[in-house]
Amino acid sequence: MDFNRNIKILYVDDSSTIREMVESSLIEIGYMNIQGAEDGIEALALTVEEDYDFIITDINMPNMDGIELISKLRDTLDYMSTPIMVLTTEWSTEMKDKGKQVGATSWIVKPFDTKLLHRAILETLEKVND
Repeated sequence: MDFNRNIKILYVDDSSTIREMVESSLIEIGYMNIQGAEDGIEALALTVEEDYDFIITDINMPNMDGIELISKLRDTLDYMSTPIMVLTTEWSTEMKDKGKQVGATSWIVKPFDTKLLHRAILETLEKVND
């Protein structure tokens, strides 16, 4: 299944290298309406200014981590059902369960490549559109 690549994507990671890799991968896949943020605080501020259709977030970040970001987004009417994919080095069942409890839609573990990211986005969109 293929989805509209005109969706607006916010990706959040404190590592500028990872943000560049995610952006490069998203552009390669064909997503052009993208915005990066370096932590949960910046991401939360951006979601007040703009409406995003899909969010990709890391877990371990300063100021506001991904778990808190997801929780705060899920508490807002605009982001109650927005797909939120976690892209992180965290792989433990305990951490994944925390993510699910606060409302993460899907989870992939770094390192990633463009094909994995693309497949994960499509599967996440498929999950929320079923």
